[in-house]
Amino acid sequence: MKIGFDNEKYVEMQSKRILERINNFDNKLYLEFGGKLFDDYHASRVLPGFAPDSKIRLLKKMKDKLEIIVIINAADIERKKIRADYGITYDTDVLRLIDGLRSLDIYVSAVVITQYVGQPSAEIFKKKLEIRGERVFIHRVIKGYPNDVDTITSDNGYGANDFVPTTRPLVVVTAPGPGSGKLATCLSQIYHERKRGVKAGYAKFETFPIWNLPLKHPINIAYEAATADLSDVNMIDPYHLEAYGITTVNYNRDVEAFPVVRKILSRISGTDDIYKSPTDMGVNMAGFCISDDEVCREASKQEVIRRYYKAACDYKNGLCDQSVVFRCEALMEELNAQKTDRDVVHYAVEKSEKNGGLHCVAIKLNDGHVVTGKSSPMISAASAAMINAIKYLSGIADDIHLISPVVLEPITAMKRSIGSKASKLNLHEALIALSICAATNPSVAYALQKLPELEHCEAHSTKMLTPSEEEYVKRLRINLTCEPEFISKDLYIN
Repeated sequence: MKIGFDNEKYVEMQSKRILERINNFDNKLYLEFGGKLFDDYHASRVLPGFAPDSKIRLLKKMKDKLEIIVIINAADIERKKIRADYGITYDTDVLRLIDGLRSLDIYVSAVVITQYVGQPSAEIFKKKLEIRGERVFIHRVIKGYPNDVDTITSDNGYGANDFVPTTRPLVVVTAPGPGSGKLATCLSQIYHERKRGVKAGYAKFETFPIWNLPLKHPINIAYEAATADLSDVNMIDPYHLEAYGITTVNYNRDVEAFPVVRKILSRISGTDDIYKSPTDMGVNMAGFCISDDEVCREASKQEVIRRYYKAACDYKNGLCDQSVVFRCEALMEELNAQKTDRDVVHYAVEKSEKNGGLHCVAIKLNDGHVVTGKSSPMISAASAAMINAIKYLSGIADDIHLISPVVLEPITAMKRSIGSKASKLNLHEALIALSICAATNPSVAYALQKLPELEHCEAHSTKMLTPSEEEYVKRLRINLTCEPEFISKDLYIN
């Protein structure tokens, strides 16, 4: 993989920038943390060289000054909102986040449930955490939010929210996803801190869009594609341009909210000189760490194509409106990108056409070699492609079977005997079967050691994979796209 981003420089510059911002206030900063704390694979795809755990490295570097508050919207708990990338509910992801951070010795001080109006599921979640010894605080809906600043900045607004006592200079406020209430929580905390005589401040850490790149830079367009379902649009920050005469990029929600946010901050602090623009509020230094612009441009172009395929599949599954697909198509046109620019698509489609329309998967390995796999009565296309990939990487001849018939046949027979329509081995089952065979076959054991080399590989499927197989492709860190075609005519696919 060609590198276009200096990750070590980024961690160093970013931590320094945050520490500088803390010093601008009374040694107390509430930092709204956007995006993913763990596994930021969007950033690593569009900024080759960006480590998916960069934000965690950053937090570990400052952990002695840091504590974290995790936010969740009560409405998201009630409707069991799902994180699409992990397939888990937001409340489950809160538990995952806390466990992950504490395993790295990062201090998580509290959970805040926002937009609380007595939702039963939120109350159960609160009790569940408290029984386990966690501190949980409640923020209720504020009448007139966000425009009635007089009410918001009063004892009937932020003053009615629970105050989260914090002890460290940097308080990172994070959440499982957008719309959780991170900004409102930060402002509520600052209101309470000011009443206690602490001149706490606010800042925002959001990697995208990158403020000091051109508006139509492919990296920023890739961000629009990633948030096409949210209708986010990048735009020139008019407040920054007016205040400083410098062109910077932000996105519509921050720009639209800025007058209200500035008014609230001014009312709380008693001064108008805190921030002159949404860009001023940010602390993102990613744009200064791009080491090869052309590499990042091409990577971002490929990401937009991947996002188009994802939107097309989501629409077919009823997970988004067709407008999201149209939006991604429009962004591809802005970059003069075609679906055919993703060359692994050609190999998968060609393999399928040569085999009478069978489901096929192609994987482009990191050395440029492409392997394919087709569906058979015994094994799925994704499993076949994965096996062919590790055989190639291990130098094992194509006609050698890694999964012994002694193992394969009883598994498929068992699946048929219990009434499973899908008797062929899926990707998860194929990995288990390979592990069994590895116990007696050194060649299989050697081939399995090549699985980590599939990370960052590009793959394309001529059918949408089942949720189970898609999950394991993600675990292998393969960048997968699928044609928006169902794998079966059955309505229920598991």
